[in-house]
Amino acid sequence: MAVSLDNLSDLLVFVRVADARSFTLAAERLGISRSSAGKSVNRLEERLATRLLHRTTRSVSLTEEGLVFYEHALRILAEVDEAETAINQRHQTPRGRLRIDLPVAFGRLHILPILRDFLVQWPEVDVEVTFSDDYSDLVRDGIDLAIRIGGNDDSRLVRKVLAPHRLITCASPGYLDNHGVPQTPDDLVDHHCLVFSHQGMPVPWRYQVNGQHRDEQVGGRMRFNNTEALRDSALAGVGLSQLGAFLVGEQLSAGTLVPVLERYCRAEAPICAVYPTRRYLSPKVKRFVGEIENRWGGKAIWEPT
Repeated sequence: MAVSLDNLSDLLVFVRVADARSFTLAAERLGISRSSAGKSVNRLEERLATRLLHRTTRSVSLTEEGLVFYEHALRILAEVDEAETAINQRHQTPRGRLRIDLPVAFGRLHILPILRDFLVQWPEVDVEVTFSDDYSDLVRDGIDLAIRIGGNDDSRLVRKVLAPHRLITCASPGYLDNHGVPQTPDDLVDHHCLVFSHQGMPVPWRYQVNGQHRDEQVGGRMRFNNTEALRDSALAGVGLSQLGAFLVGEQLSAGTLVPVLERYCRAEAPICAVYPTRRYLSPKVKRFVGEIENRWGGKAIWEPT
C-alpha cells in the first residue's frame, strides 16, 4: 500500500533511533523527549502498517522490513540535505544582474573601483549602472541599489549610512594670492564664485555660523551642472568653489586646492546605500553593500589626512 509521509521529522527520528539503537540516546541527540521519539516511530509504523524496530528493555534493532525502509530513508534525508544546501548556497552566492544607480562624480570616483573588484570576486554577477544626481524611483525603475549623498523619507526604501559627508570651500593657491582669503561667508560677495546649478537653479553654499545653519546665495559669472567641471575651473584659478570632500580630497592633499572658511564648515547628510524594502535581501546587494562597508569602515576615506 502506498503511504504518504506528511512529516519528515518522523523519518529523521527513526533513522537516529536505528543508528543509536536506543530511543533514549536518539532523543538526547535530537533534543527531544524519549516519549516524543517513541511517538514518531509509532506514527511511521502505523502509516506503513509494518513493524520497523524490535524493542526490548535493553536494545533496539531493525526488523527485516525496517532495514529496507532504513536504506530508503537515508537516501531521502540525504536528498533533503542536498536540497537545503543548494538553496542556502544560492542565497549566499551573489548571482544575476545587479542594477545600481550612482551619483555622477561620486559614483565614478569611489564606487566603480569597488564594483570592478566585486565583479572579479563574483563572476556570476553582471551589473547595469546608471548615473544621476537626481533621486530616481528605485521601486518603479526596478533598481536594486542606489548610492546617495543624503536620502529621502520614502517608506518603501531602506537607508544604510556608509560614510560622513561634508562640503569644502576651496580655491587654487594662485587665486587666493591674487584675490585674498575670505575670512567669513560675508566676504564671498567680493569674490568670484563658481556656482553649481541643479535642475536649472543655483545651489546655495552651506555653512554653520554661530551654531546656526546658514545658506549663502553666491553670485558668479560661471555656472555648471557638472561638479567635476566646477572643480577643474577652481584648479585653473577661475574662482572659489564649494564641493564635496570626496571630489577634492586628492587635490587638497596635493596642495593644488586650498580650503577656506573651514571654521564654518558643517556636517551634511551622510552618504548612504538605499534599496527597496524586502524581507530577504538578495546576496548580490547584501555582499556589495558589505564590500563598501569593509573598504570604508564607516569613514570618509577620501578626506585629506
